Amino acid sequence: MEGNKMDAKVIRRQKIRYGVRKKVSGSPATPRLSVFRSNSDIYVQLIDDTSGKTLASASSKDKDIKAQKAKKVEISSLVGKAIARKASELGIKACVFDRGGYLYHGRVKAIAEGAREGGLSF
Repeated sequence: MEGNKMDAKVIRRQKIRYGVRKKVSGSPATPRLSVFRSNSDIYVQLIDDTSGKTLASASSKDKDIKAQKAKKVEISSLVGKAIARKASELGIKACVFDRGGYLYHGRVKAIAEGAREGGLSF
């Protein structure tokens, strides 16, 4: 029974994700900032959907971020600042935020706020 409950949760998130992706699309000028959250780590990518290429990425597994001993929400904020720094190096100032079917709360919100502090606008 537990397996079915988890499957339903994953399927529900997938449906939400597809709904978000219908509305949100990245271009070379304003790429999509995609978020993936696992239980232990968090990953973000700047994606150009017209060419299907990842322009930049950052995660909580990066060496400089992993060295920090902090709570997951604080680490997510650092990941947001890291992706903003990489985007500014590429000359990207704006992007569209793709929360990936997750609620805009906690670690996902911390990524967004960290990216805004780093200079990205969305």
